[in-house]
Amino acid sequence: MATILITGGSGLIGTHLTTVLQADGHQVRWLSREKGECHGIRAFAWDLAKGTLDEAALEGVDHLIHLAGAGIADERWSAARVKELTETRTLGPELLHRACVRSGQWPKSFISAAGIGYYGAVTRDHVYTEEDAPGTDTIVHISTAWERAADQWAANTRVVKLRTPVVLAKDVGALKALGTIARCGIASPLGSGKQYMPWVHIADLVQAYRMAVEDERLAGAYNVAAPHQPNNWEFMRTLARSFRRPFFLPSVPGFVLRAAVGGIADVLLNGSRVSSERIQAIGWVPRYNTLKEALSDLYR
Repeated sequence: MATILITGGSGLIGTHLTTVLQADGHQVRWLSREKGECHGIRAFAWDLAKGTLDEAALEGVDHLIHLAGAGIADERWSAARVKELTETRTLGPELLHRACVRSGQWPKSFISAAGIGYYGAVTRDHVYTEEDAPGTDTIVHISTAWERAADQWAANTRVVKLRTPVVLAKDVGALKALGTIARCGIASPLGSGKQYMPWVHIADLVQAYRMAVEDERLAGAYNVAAPHQPNNWEFMRTLARSFRRPFFLPSVPGFVLRAAVGGIADVLLNGSRVSSERIQAIGWVPRYNTLKEALSDLYR
């Protein structure tokens, strides 16, 4: 079995992934702000601001999984916040890369989270594939910098980048806020409601990471999203109905949302579909194909 080091291991994806990898018999380590034991996981300390790292974390590591990064929708997007969103995704891979250069020891693979924001905050009928060029807006700036930080590893190891949409997990992440709104019976579309909302169930995303560890055929970028990608109106209606709540309120105007949350409104008011055919061709088979199926599993 393999030794796997995870950055951002205590987050939504990291905790679910750790459980699955341990069940498979792998040894899992985390990089954290403080060293110690966390839920039976050995954590090694690093500090991105100071550029410090306990390099013992890398000893004997077979696979490095990079999940760390500040929450995209947690705060308004000031210039300082965009800088933080970018650096929390890029400084870690750079710090770890320098450590591997010094030691001359490299993991078999560097597997990084990535975002479908790579294609831009746009609403089009076009279904984006990994062959499409990046967009030009703020979310693209963050996403492309994130991927460049992973790509620097390609000269020495296999690199996999999993471009991820909204991740659905019970009462955490996106569903923490949206679920509360729906439960209160005040779910409504954002803006026109015509923007697409690609998503993936947490269990299916974890399986994609598991594949990236175990299957050496995976290399490069992959979209990881469920086949059924509703628009925002349909997404919010399905969510409301999953809680047996009404869905009758008018949509939230775009200018109101921009006034409330700033630049991130562009990400919320726009969205296009993505194709996951590339990773499905290698063997990723999502268990939850429709939003109704996913929500029924999470809130049954």
